[in-house]
Amino acid sequence: MRIKANGITLNVLDRGASVSTANRPALIFLHYFGGSSRTWTEVISRLSADYHCLAPDLRGFGESDSPTNGYAVKDYADDVAGLIAAANVENYVLVGHSMGGKIALILAACRPSNLHSLVLLATSPPTPEPIPDDERIRLLYAYGDPRATEETIGKIVTRPLSAAKFERTVEDCLRSSSAAWQAWLERGSREDISAEMERINVPVTIAAGGMDKSITEELLRREVMQRIAGVRLMVLPDAGHLLPLESPVETANLINQHCQQTT
Repeated sequence: MRIKANGITLNVLDRGASVSTANRPALIFLHYFGGSSRTWTEVISRLSADYHCLAPDLRGFGESDSPTNGYAVKDYADDVAGLIAAANVENYVLVGHSMGGKIALILAACRPSNLHSLVLLATSPPTPEPIPDDERIRLLYAYGDPRATEETIGKIVTRPLSAAKFERTVEDCLRSSSAAWQAWLERGSREDISAEMERINVPVTIAAGGMDKSITEELLRREVMQRIAGVRLMVLPDAGHLLPLESPVETANLINQHCQQTT
């Protein structure tokens, strides 16, 4: 599905029941840096029988438009808000992974009236993400390089991906636009939106991969949980950073449990 939002066209994966209810909110999935709506394929397949699931390719990724500018975290949040309005979604949960989690946080801080709650998976923190300088430089130079992309994915997963899923994940990363790639590494990941976190007033569940070396449980406790009241933390002990890909069953179960406990 193609949806016009915030002046651009977003490619959106649309699955499941078309109407959300108070007990079954729609699920809006926001992917990680280098991912796409396809990141959520296995998770959505386990939830779409009960929930309306919408997963956009964020601007500059997948098959969505790739403008030359507009890659601040707030720009992404405005895109998502425009998508939700265009799709007439009245009650929803934002499910954000890594970069997508930071986008969900700033959108939630705007207090949209129809936001039900948040599920944040290995979320980029509201403070500048502590990417080591040498790794940031490596990632900048890795843009568009298949071998470097394979190396990056290999470094951030713990549970092995199937050959088909690994190939799809590499392909998604290589489809990223240069503008989006550079903007996140040089600016978006460094944005500090922590002052806005006290405005979040909906239930929040955070999931961490117990083996995640980039977004650790300790980082989430320090930079996210201490800034938002009433956050619940779940840890998937033997998972790395790519929770929707490494652990789709546990991720889907966690989202479903969150929805049942917060309605």
